[in-house]
Amino acid sequence: MELGVKDSKLQNSSEKKASLKQTPLHDFHRSQGGKMVEFAGWSMPVQYRDSHITSHLHTRHHCSIFDVSHMLQTKVYGKDRVKFMESLVVGDIAELKDNQGTLSLFTNTKGGIMDDLIVTKTDQGYLYVVSNAGCADKDSAHMQARLREFKAAGHDVDLEYLEESLIALQGPSMARVLQEGVGDDLSKLTFMTSVLTPVFGIPGCRVTRCGYTGEDGVEISVPRDSVVALTERLLANDEVKLAGLGSRDSLRLEAGLCLYGNDIDETTTPVEAALVWTIGKRRRQVRDFPGADIIIPQIKAKTQRKRVGLISNGPPIRQHTPILSPEGRVIGEVTSGCPSPCLKQNVAMGYVETSFSKAGTPVQVEVRKKMVPAVVSKMPFVPTNYYTGH
Repeated sequence: MELGVKDSKLQNSSEKKASLKQTPLHDFHRSQGGKMVEFAGWSMPVQYRDSHITSHLHTRHHCSIFDVSHMLQTKVYGKDRVKFMESLVVGDIAELKDNQGTLSLFTNTKGGIMDDLIVTKTDQGYLYVVSNAGCADKDSAHMQARLREFKAAGHDVDLEYLEESLIALQGPSMARVLQEGVGDDLSKLTFMTSVLTPVFGIPGCRVTRCGYTGEDGVEISVPRDSVVALTERLLANDEVKLAGLGSRDSLRLEAGLCLYGNDIDETTTPVEAALVWTIGKRRRQVRDFPGADIIIPQIKAKTQRKRVGLISNGPPIRQHTPILSPEGRVIGEVTSGCPSPCLKQNVAMGYVETSFSKAGTPVQVEVRKKMVPAVVSKMPFVPTNYYTGH
């Protein structure tokens, strides 16, 4: 009987693995020693032969390739595409220059964050949108429902979900590595701008200067059948190594960047999450985005809680760790945390009562039923190195 239970568990485990979605780089990851794990319904590499810390520091000092093909890429067409997008997000899409992008948020009518995404206003007659893998089904259903409303009202708008792969090349030597493969002068491609260009002879690539590590970097949208060739070509440079989800998580945490589902979700508003800067000035005045009547008043009146950074020594702080006042009263909870490979201290972010949100405020965290001193910190924990052209 017990053997039968074990067999069924093994079968369920293998069935789950078989049902996971795979990126076009899946077999390549395996061949390179990638340790594959489940993430947002996908089989993704968590690390390779290098340790997590080695991979993390390599990205900070050189550059690394991350497979982000699981992200949802969408094109929004039609003369009403900007109006359509602004009916879903908080950002001022109309004010973007050609080939400029912005981080924005899908919000619901209660002011909660449905997802974070990057919207780029291209000069090819469409908006290019990249949103999170874990929210792909929810985001596409949300956009489709709004699309039906818009079309029913006689507006001109259409959506196309892209099959392209997406890789991120991140780190201080990115521009040096990539420049030999593109005709455009990368010194003119600043943070959050985008260009359509062949990359190492592969046509139809979109290169966007952005990323999730705090370093200078790009995300390259590349035809599926060419992504292995491009990855191999980039890896031919000694500066470049493959990196997985493990280092991606610690890099983004050092950079103070949110992970959807951990640090922001439909129960948090942009004001609580310290993401007010994503809300366009004009959008604040017009109040025409979902949840505006809840979000805008929060900007002037303080919210009860706020997302903050935390630094501590000793045992690592992990998600769901309680945050307490110096007197021992629970005042919040950690949403993400890890030992920082760069700072040799523990870094975390979480939500605390607003009266404890000022940088420098001493607090405690409860780790394994022991109280550990911590201090509220400004983010990013490690200075960001985004390329702004200066």
